[in-house]
Amino acid sequence: MKFTDGFWMLRDGVEALYAQEAYEIEAGEHSLTVVAPTKVISGRGDTLNRPVLTVSLDSPLEGVIRVRATHHEGVRAQRGFELASEAGVGTVERTEDGATLTSGGLTARVSAGAPWRLDFERGGEIVTSSGPKSLGYFTVDGVPYVREQLALGVGELIYGLGERFGPVVKNGQSIDVWNADGGTSSEQAYKNVPFHLSSRGYGVLVNHPGLVSYEVGSEAVERVQFSVEGESLEYLVIDGPTPKAVLDRYTALAGRPASVPAWSYGLWLSTSFTTDYDEATVTSFIDGMAERELPLSVFHFDCFWMHEFQWSDFEWDPRTFPDPEGMLARLHERDLRVCVWINPYIAQRSALFEEGRAAGYLVTKPNGDVWQWDMWQAGMALVDFTNPDATAWFQSKLRGLLAQGVDAFKTDFGERIPLEVEYFDGTSAERMHNLYTQLYNRAVFEVLEEERGAGDAVVFARSATVGGQALPVHWGGDSTSSYESMAETLRGGLSLAYSGFAFWSHDIGGFEGTPDAGVFKRWTAFGLLSSHSRFHGSESYRVPWAFDDGTEEPGQSAVEVTREFTRLKLRLMPYLLAAGAEASAAGTPVLRPMLLEFPDDPAVVHLDRQYMLGGDLLIAPVFSATGEVEFYLPEGTWTNWFTGEAVEGGRWRRERHGFDTLPLYVREGAVIPFGARDDRPDYDYLDGLELRVFPGSGSRTVTVVTPEGRRETFTVHREGGEVRLVGADARVTIVGDTLGS
Repeated sequence: MKFTDGFWMLRDGVEALYAQEAYEIEAGEHSLTVVAPTKVISGRGDTLNRPVLTVSLDSPLEGVIRVRATHHEGVRAQRGFELASEAGVGTVERTEDGATLTSGGLTARVSAGAPWRLDFERGGEIVTSSGPKSLGYFTVDGVPYVREQLALGVGELIYGLGERFGPVVKNGQSIDVWNADGGTSSEQAYKNVPFHLSSRGYGVLVNHPGLVSYEVGSEAVERVQFSVEGESLEYLVIDGPTPKAVLDRYTALAGRPASVPAWSYGLWLSTSFTTDYDEATVTSFIDGMAERELPLSVFHFDCFWMHEFQWSDFEWDPRTFPDPEGMLARLHERDLRVCVWINPYIAQRSALFEEGRAAGYLVTKPNGDVWQWDMWQAGMALVDFTNPDATAWFQSKLRGLLAQGVDAFKTDFGERIPLEVEYFDGTSAERMHNLYTQLYNRAVFEVLEEERGAGDAVVFARSATVGGQALPVHWGGDSTSSYESMAETLRGGLSLAYSGFAFWSHDIGGFEGTPDAGVFKRWTAFGLLSSHSRFHGSESYRVPWAFDDGTEEPGQSAVEVTREFTRLKLRLMPYLLAAGAEASAAGTPVLRPMLLEFPDDPAVVHLDRQYMLGGDLLIAPVFSATGEVEFYLPEGTWTNWFTGEAVEGGRWRRERHGFDTLPLYVREGAVIPFGARDDRPDYDYLDGLELRVFPGSGSRTVTVVTPEGRRETFTVHREGGEVRLVGADARVTIVGDTLGS
């Protein structure tokens, strides 16, 4: 939201009051409170009729400093995000010219007097600051807002703010953090997170679940601006100093990514959205995958497993699935897991509508009527997850499905949340708009954990906000079936990774429309080199043989491409599960922007057409019909996974690929644990384990954990061109011509 008209003037209808000085600084044991008048006080008369901002600083966790700026403190307290906090963190010191609050390696320095200045320092150097005319209280046509601007240094780049489909660098963009069902080709996003990460190695979280409006070097090109409606604004500055360290602290604050089961990393196949299907159709898909030796781990039933006009009633449509328990048992006999589509809306024709209305479980208008509309399903209502009894009621319906044999839920929707409503716990509708998805997904995830056990719970969610990373997995939403949409999908995933989300998927081939064979095959390679992989579409089936006509060159058919990349992913499972464990321990995403692994390489800061899968595999999806792809290799020796050729990095490369390969390069010094099986993701990784040792020098230790929790650590020593293995039994394969640097 823009308040100014150029550098000097305000927009029509805008009135502005800025924090002008730190007039009084009160030092507590672990906190600071600053009185910041909106005029420099030169005499007693200046204190009359003069609004002030009260700025408080404290530290909830080491390396994190919280700032709260308030105009009128008598406003009813509003709900924020659920954040971790420890008592007694932070050291306060009075100085000659103000005061400091230090937490870990981060110091907030308040300068006494005028002009207003709040600096955030690391090692004596300022990383960002709030200076003159940065912190302010505004009214826009009488509506109050609090705004902060933090300095944006020369060359400093900003990332994150949730899933965004434009350039991954946010500089120059105006962004409203507001969940919306807008597809992947617009400024709207399903997963909005008011957290940004700076290339200078710090992050900022705005603790406001409602609308947060950002101007990232746009309204004021020297500053990152964020504003919220109301009388107060709270934000937290999170120290690094590396981008990985920022995500470590951020996820410690806002929630660590939960571990997801090994079986969920395998290939998921869907019925698609509006296609016709029944058990015979499902069986034909599964038989077709088996006949073509295409490993399948999860089968997903999209929304028409329920009777139309009755979503969500959590009842199988008896016309197409007369024996759901028997069908689910038959699928389990084929060693498949089962996922079913749900959403938080209750259609008027569902039997649950009257049940929920009578019990007071549905969101209501201020006059007490149940809120309803006809979008999506006729007479649709909304479950009120702020009501514990409503949450338990909703969860009871899911328990019935789990008892039948369902293993996971696709938690669709959760973005179109109304404003003209009231909630059971009194949370304002504006605050609940983005937060609703967190309550919805948590209700589902908790049921899965309770019924299936921690570590075996997984959802397939579309919407999210702060904290959503603790409830994996999330997918990229409704893309179109084109190379351009494939690229924007990756940008969304990278942006989400910068926002603390560790596990991510997308609709292979695109959702809207039907892809041509080239798009489908290129997207298949990309999708199977993501943390989670799902074939899904809108009006057409996504079985690979539907994209072949028999004229393909050997190795180039959709069936063959699917087979080879699925098998590759399954053999990489020891490596991928270790990356997932790192995500759960430290918040480092499985699919990583290049900056996370190479923070000192200025060439990677804008890259959004390639990524690291774990710490050692670099992948550049092919986004062209010609097979041409341009990508960057950082410094070091990189090895082509498919050919074993070693090439020197620190430069751009241009390659042309058939459908059966793409740029997949292994980092210098890597030791990749490679499993022995390519038919399933959940096997004993230690049985027949191969360690692929790539060119480099020194030693590397890797830990392999099986799905059952067995753990073995291996250390590979490179000495004088020889390799020595310390650890349990494993085959060692030397890849490349030389091991020395």
